[in-house]
Amino acid sequence: MTTSSDRLVPLAEIEAAAGRIRGTVVRTPLIPDPDLSEAVGGEIRLKCESLQKAGAFKARGACNFMSRLTPEELARGVITYSSGNHAQAVAFAAGLKGVRAVVVMPTTAPRVKSDGARRLGARVEFAGTTSEHRRVRAEEIAAAEGLVMVPPFDHPWIIAGAGTVALEVFEDWPEVDTLLVPIGGGGQMAGCAAALRRLRPAASVIGVEPTGAPTMRRALDAGEPSTLPGIDTIADGLAPTRAGDLTYAHAAAFLDDVVLVEDDDIRRAAAHLLTRRKLVVEYSGAATIAALTSGRVDARGRNVCAVISGGNLDTSLLGDILAAAPDQAA
Repeated sequence: MTTSSDRLVPLAEIEAAAGRIRGTVVRTPLIPDPDLSEAVGGEIRLKCESLQKAGAFKARGACNFMSRLTPEELARGVITYSSGNHAQAVAFAAGLKGVRAVVVMPTTAPRVKSDGARRLGARVEFAGTTSEHRRVRAEEIAAAEGLVMVPPFDHPWIIAGAGTVALEVFEDWPEVDTLLVPIGGGGQMAGCAAALRRLRPAASVIGVEPTGAPTMRRALDAGEPSTLPGIDTIADGLAPTRAGDLTYAHAAAFLDDVVLVEDDDIRRAAAHLLTRRKLVVEYSGAATIAALTSGRVDARGRNVCAVISGGNLDTSLLGDILAAAPDQAA
């Protein structure tokens, strides 16, 4: 697959998205992690999208997308398919506009995410266990009910909204030279890479995936996206079976690397964030920290921002997280 520059979201569109969603989403903090900095020999700061509206960066793309719809489209209502965080984001954005929202989630979705979507006003439907299962079901409902589809990641409006994360990082820390971004479908990676590589061309942007869901790593190795036969990871938000075509184009154009992390490293990273930084972070959101603590990314002498992408943690996992913490002292 070839990468055409006219497919890439321009910096101007990401900056326009920032203007559209300003005051709607939270400008999340960028906080230092002195313990991790000392351990890895670099300056590590955390972009805490776990503190975002609806609990994840997804609110940025959903709000930008909704702001681009016509009054006629809004009147029809919206639908999406998601493992959880995008579902809640669409419910949140739809609620702000006063429009109907339907979300299709996997039967294995954490209850915290399905309950969150309902609490935000969405009708929740369940379909299968893979991204393909829920996409097909969402398209069926959209056709039957005349709803507008809000794609979870592979759309320029979604990518532009997600890219506002990197705009804020650069504004708060122009000396950043490495950005770590978790990859599920790749919308956040695409937007953040498109923003930072234009603002600071010498900076490195590295994607992080679980070893059990290497969709973008496989796509880059093969030269095009393909569907994985199965997924096996605790990071439910990083587990689509196929990378997006548009997000792949951004990865091929802008990423320096995609590294893979083990589930046990993700558990330990979530434990670090909980016990040392007092941040409640879901496993998907802890993947970038796992890349540092496992040594998959060399941070020595670097100014590294790790995006903590979501905080919608299933509280039943707290025991597992604490068990992974070697030292729970404050």
